[in-house]
Amino acid sequence: MSKVEKFEDLKVWQSGLSLSILVYQTLADCRDYALKDQMCRSAVSIASNIAEGFERHSNKEFIRFLRIAKGSSGELRTQIYIAAGINMITEEKGTELINKTQIISAMLQNLIKTRESNF
Repeated sequence: MSKVEKFEDLKVWQSGLSLSILVYQTLADCRDYALKDQMCRSAVSIASNIAEGFERHSNKEFIRFLRIAKGSSGELRTQIYIAAGINMITEEKGTELINKTQIISAMLQNLIKTRESNF
C-alpha cells in the first residue's frame, strides 16, 4: 500500500467532496431551509472530518475522525430518506444519494479497519 501524502489523494475524501457538492446542487432551489441546512452540514462534515483527521498526523486521531465522518454519512442518509419521504427531492435522486452514502460508509469502514490493523 503506497503512502498517501495528502488527504486530497484519498478516494474516500474525493467521494465525500463529490457527494457534498451533489447535495448542494440538488438542494439549490429548496425552500425547506431547516432540512436543507442540516443536510448540507452533514454532507460537508463527511469530507471535512476525513481531512481534519488526516491533518492531525496521528493514527488514533485519524481513526476517531473517520468514525465521525461515518456517523455524518449515516446522519445524511437518514435526512435523505426524510427529504424523499416528504417529496423535497425525487425518489430517484434520493436513491442515488443514499447509494453514494452507503458506498462512502463502506469505504470509511474499510479505511478504519486498515488503520486499526496498523496500530
